[in-house]
Amino acid sequence: MFEITKKSVQFGAHTLTIETGEVARQADGAVMVSYGDTVVLVAATAKTTVKEGQDFFPLTVDYQEKTYSAGRIPGGYFKREGRPSEKETLTARLIDRPMRPLFPDAFYNEVQIVATVLSYDPEIDADIPAMIGASAAIALSGIPFYGPMGAARVGYINGEYVLNPTATQLKESALDLVVAATETAVMMVESEAKELPEDVMLGAVVYGHEQMQSVIKIINELANEAGKDAWDWAVPEPDTALIAKIEEIAATDINAAFQIKSKGERSAKLDEVKSKVMSTLITEETSTLEANKIKDEFFKLEAKTVRSQILNGEPRIDGRDTRTVRPIVIRSGVLPRTHGSALFTRGETQALVATTLGTGKDEQLIDALGGEYYENFMLHYNMPPFATGETGRVGTPKRREIGHGNLAKRALKAVLPAKGEFDYTIRVVSEITESNGSSSMASVCGGCLSMLDAGVPLTAHVAGVAMGLIKEGNRVAVLTDILGDEDHLGDMDFKVAGTDKGITALQMDIKITGITAQIMQVALAQAKEGRAHILGLMKEAVSGVNTEMSQFAPRIITMKINPDKIRDVIGKGGAVIQALTKETNTSIDIEDDGTVKIACTSAEEGAEAQRRIAAITAEVEIGQVYEGPVVKILDFGAVVTLLPGKDGLVHISQIAHERVKAVGDYLKEGDVVKVKVVEIDDKGKVRLSIKALIDPPAREETPAAE
Repeated sequence: MFEITKKSVQFGAHTLTIETGEVARQADGAVMVSYGDTVVLVAATAKTTVKEGQDFFPLTVDYQEKTYSAGRIPGGYFKREGRPSEKETLTARLIDRPMRPLFPDAFYNEVQIVATVLSYDPEIDADIPAMIGASAAIALSGIPFYGPMGAARVGYINGEYVLNPTATQLKESALDLVVAATETAVMMVESEAKELPEDVMLGAVVYGHEQMQSVIKIINELANEAGKDAWDWAVPEPDTALIAKIEEIAATDINAAFQIKSKGERSAKLDEVKSKVMSTLITEETSTLEANKIKDEFFKLEAKTVRSQILNGEPRIDGRDTRTVRPIVIRSGVLPRTHGSALFTRGETQALVATTLGTGKDEQLIDALGGEYYENFMLHYNMPPFATGETGRVGTPKRREIGHGNLAKRALKAVLPAKGEFDYTIRVVSEITESNGSSSMASVCGGCLSMLDAGVPLTAHVAGVAMGLIKEGNRVAVLTDILGDEDHLGDMDFKVAGTDKGITALQMDIKITGITAQIMQVALAQAKEGRAHILGLMKEAVSGVNTEMSQFAPRIITMKINPDKIRDVIGKGGAVIQALTKETNTSIDIEDDGTVKIACTSAEEGAEAQRRIAAITAEVEIGQVYEGPVVKILDFGAVVTLLPGKDGLVHISQIAHERVKAVGDYLKEGDVVKVKVVEIDDKGKVRLSIKALIDPPAREETPAAE
């Protein structure tokens, strides 16, 4: 019944197996990818017809993690998987970005790739198997594709590259890099690093590319044995007559438009030229398909104009050469009520970034396949439509916003203080108020400055810059600090962030069928130069961490108590700690090891909370003198409260020098006396003495009965 084809290869520490023919047979291409105990089902389907009027490639990639794969039941009320988590969204982007350029131009058929995690080993992330599975599923389907593509994760431990490190190994690694590539060229890089030099980063990319060749080989073998026939589809021949007409109408005006340095004015001029072309060439008889072809050729003429100018050595759109960074303006402390803020403007790209400091209660709970964990550093990126002078939807963040925020977060993680050194939860929010090229790198710069303004003791300044590429045959130009148009019309978006010491994050997306290590080397060297320039300006504006935190930021006082005393601080039903927080206007977090963190905006209130907790948890010590009330009179002594919840007994023989016949002759309930601890037995009972410490309390004489 089943015609199963299976291929396996040793890929790092585990065996990678790709299998087809048994599951999801009605998809155009489907594979089960196993790597250790992690198993991912990837299915690819495509429509054989193009939607009327379609003028773009509608690729959809969905990555979904099923909690049963890790032997867990979803939390929450509904007990089933809901909307995609941030991890699922980021992995879907990880698959989409290198795959998209490998489909041919003018291929507008709808394609959907669905990757489903069926079995999950906490030591083996499912993202690499999912990427490999997506490539294999498309290769089997017969859909037009310039692949296959391989993928690998590279770590760097003790000066050695590690292929597909486990989750445990990644904790020790100075690098977490994912690379996707075809047999001949790199398509995508995504990474975070602990200030590594450029040559180490480039070496990791090359190493990953070399190691994945065996994976590309078995995908080719699988497709040759079990793949479907290739689609009868070819790239349409260029319509030379139409191209000539558009050039005649628009070439001069397009060239003039790209001499305008202002983005708004330039866009308005290009829209005017486009309208002229459309009104001239499109009539009522023109089909939607033909109209789309005209729009496509107009875009190609725009790209040709910009690319030719750059490759011919002419100034870029805004008049710069290939290595110059746009003018930068920095302002710190711009928002009076936030804990930290910065306005970072680079050309026509601007990020308004705010930092908020919180306590342990503000940490984000992440419900991941491997189990729940808490995150104390968050970076959120928002780009409203007005940032590009447009109208649009405002609301739930889109995939792009989640991806850009994650990149900026990874860039800044390497310089955060250790948790024990700075016991705050940190949330950074980047509001993009203008956008014309690399708002994610503006978020890195603004995020660093904002945290320094908030008093976060970062170990170094971090800056980011986006590089571009124009490649025509053997002619290549690498561009520093690309504009939006250069990104849109160019061949590469290569973002590099780091400190003076080295790179902390790197992300590369290619729009052509790949680039070589030599081009990457040039881009990295040029990015280092640009990053150094930006870092210099950042240090001039904000030389170091703000030593005076905002009056609105919480102060955290840390103290240690005996873990056995935690219940005393919390009290029955939380009564004690609730009263403490209310009466001292503080927030109190207690960890299982007895670490207590008191968050306050007033130093006096924080000190009072600390004093009261110290009193509750204090230990009674032999030889120490305490002052407390008499709470009970017995025939043989008196009970005195030494500390909250801790009493001691003063035996009648220890009350005074002379022998006391009745305790009541000397002490009464409510008397406040000083006592000395003379003994604590093995059961914790305390014996006290007040001999020679105080005189007997003064008593009013009772009148004699007449």
